Amino acid sequence: QVQLVESGGGLVQFGGSLRLSCATSGFTFSRYSMSWYRQAPGKERELVAHITSIGGYTKYADSVKGRFTISRDNSKNTAYLQMNSLKSEDTAVYYCYGNNYWGQGTQVTVSS
Repeated sequence: QVQLVESGGGLVQFGGSLRLSCATSGFTFSRYSMSWYRQAPGKERELVAHITSIGGYTKYADSVKGRFTISRDNSKNTAYLQMNSLKSEDTAVYYCYGNNYWGQGTQVTVSS
């Protein structure tokens, strides 16, 4: 069955960095675009970053441009989100999305 499993979340100080991973299985990863979303308490889930199937095109939410980088390794069926210069407003549960499936989410907490 299709699985998307996020990892790499945690507690980080303001200005720090984290790298999230989304390991996938059960589908042909290289054929699908992948996205990262996040949901903060009391807010709607929002798109953070998106990458096309072969990685030739990426897009980002304005709030993370220049700080976050989405990438993928099709040989490992894994997508990544490198997050730098983290701010308190980046605190949220981060979800991986692809092929109409969601991962379970990973918590990112930025302390000031």
